[in-house]
Amino acid sequence: MVVRPFEIPDPRTPGAQPHGHANGKQSLEAVTTVILAGGRGTRLAPYTSVLPKPLMPVGDRAILEVVVGQLAEAGVVDIQFCVGYLAHLIEAVFDSRDRGQVNITYVREEAALGTAAPLRLVDGLNSTFMVMNGDVLTTLDYRDLVDYHRAQGNALTIATHNRVIKIDYGMLHLDVASRVQQYEEKPTIASPVSMGIYVMEPSVIEHIPAEGHFDFPDLVQTLLAAGAPVGAYVYEGLWFDIGRQEDYERAVSVWIENGQTNGYPRNAANGNGKPGSTPAGSDLDGVRQERGLG
Repeated sequence: MVVRPFEIPDPRTPGAQPHGHANGKQSLEAVTTVILAGGRGTRLAPYTSVLPKPLMPVGDRAILEVVVGQLAEAGVVDIQFCVGYLAHLIEAVFDSRDRGQVNITYVREEAALGTAAPLRLVDGLNSTFMVMNGDVLTTLDYRDLVDYHRAQGNALTIATHNRVIKIDYGMLHLDVASRVQQYEEKPTIASPVSMGIYVMEPSVIEHIPAEGHFDFPDLVQTLLAAGAPVGAYVYEGLWFDIGRQEDYERAVSVWIENGQTNGYPRNAANGNGKPGSTPAGSDLDGVRQERGLG
């Protein structure tokens, strides 16, 4: 595999603003977004035995419908779904709805490839692009994320969220001789974690092996070893990773409490909590009935 030097965007590009600037944001019309929607979601069973995780409902919308609506509101017009498990259900929802100005393309995985390897199947990633998991609920400003990526001159920018983890046990700090140096009773540990949302430059793809399974942690390690600039964009607003049943149930409760029954947050870009490019109805009900979910 031949790897060319990284093509890093010029931070002086007109309109590029550092993190936090509300004005001068560049349009995302030319920023293709790849949504990873091919996983089995085994930790969310038994729900995901009948629905792919991105189609889990939030109010009267599927998570993936919320995500697509937010991206459209941010100006994204080209979305590519990497699909595998129960792909026909995702297609049933989006092929029968009004997509507005958004063009949706399906990239099919014949076998599970991991979270990074599917990118080698996606055509047209010739400029800055976004990649995200299809089960992420967040109020993150995608334009600000892309502007920050460009201003920093990163090859890869990882959207991050500070997560506090409580340890339910007494934690020991040991020295090399296994002597206790400190004892903490049920401490809390704060750490930045990946939100499952990334901005990348095309040269990153050349560091993905041509065959086999390859995840994002593998890609990040490979980029760091190659000396590529990998940055983090810290976001402190709403973010939920739908992993386990309790995560999903909490996310739905908090999301709707902070938004509207259709699943869109009050602080969406147009101010009323509902992206204008999203139709009033959802085709998720038809999929639910097909799968015997009522």
